[in-house]
Amino acid sequence: MPSLPRPTNSRIARALVLWGRVEHGLSALQPLAALLARLYVAQVFFLSGLTKLRNWDITLALFADEYHVPLLSPAVAAMLGTVGELVLPVLLVLGVAGRFAALGLSVVNAVAVVSLAEIAPAALQQHITWGVLLAALALYGCGPWSLARWVLPSRI
Repeated sequence: MPSLPRPTNSRIARALVLWGRVEHGLSALQPLAALLARLYVAQVFFLSGLTKLRNWDITLALFADEYHVPLLSPAVAAMLGTVGELVLPVLLVLGVAGRFAALGLSVVNAVAVVSLAEIAPAALQQHITWGVLLAALALYGCGPWSLARWVLPSRI
């Protein structure tokens, strides 16, 4: 039975150098990835908030009939949800109180899923995707390309 050639120290060293370059390249992409995640999630929620503002009567009707938010009246839930969808994405995009904004949008996202009596599998998958991105932003922060990093670099 033929034996496989044994790796030499030079092959291992070259492989480790190559892996180090790949790792460095991926690390260099982290700020861009954080920014793109912030922009994507913020757009989704901000546009949803604008839709609610465009026809407030329909929004109130939806919160009264479709969205059953626990513990809140439909009017209060509609107001809080809309304000959250308009203010928190702006904070997230700017990277000001980014972790707070990500956590706040996570609450809005979770309440949206819980308050709907029926949710289509594709819509649920979208909410899961947004939730994962928001969890990553809450855990790791908005990254170096954020206003908070430029204004308070020693505190972040």
